[in-house]
Amino acid sequence: MMVPIATLGPLGRLKAPGTWGSAAGLLWWATVVRLAHVKGWHHEFFFDALVVLASVLLCGVAAAIIGKKDPSEVILDEFAAMPLVFLFNPYVYQSTRSSLLFIVLGFLLFRLFDITKPFGIKTLEKLPGGFGIVLDDVMAAIYANLALHGIAWLWDLL
Repeated sequence: MMVPIATLGPLGRLKAPGTWGSAAGLLWWATVVRLAHVKGWHHEFFFDALVVLASVLLCGVAAAIIGKKDPSEVILDEFAAMPLVFLFNPYVYQSTRSSLLFIVLGFLLFRLFDITKPFGIKTLEKLPGGFGIVLDDVMAAIYANLALHGIAWLWDLL
């Protein structure tokens, strides 16, 4: 049961599985987390943290069952990290064209940091079990979040 959850069903077997996991995470964020925020529920940080913690466990167990340290088909880590890209950014909660631009930029920045693994992200992969699988994606999301906030700050200057 753990493996289908960690691979998001058939998505983990598609070409470019990390991108599919990120896209599923973006869809989750847009349809659940963003909507809850817009409806007045502003506790997404705590909810996101719970999803990340559950992902550490699920990804670690799935990797052990599959028999690889960080199987490419395990994409729950991208799914769990993607919503972190948008934390505390008011631009993504508006219903404007700039909101869509910031959402697309956030997705692209996350994929860039997740794929290139700059600034110590690669070191996090060496952590044991689910921690190594998930925390590199969490850090990529944090870098994407910071970059998106920087872009928002510049946007405000224009």
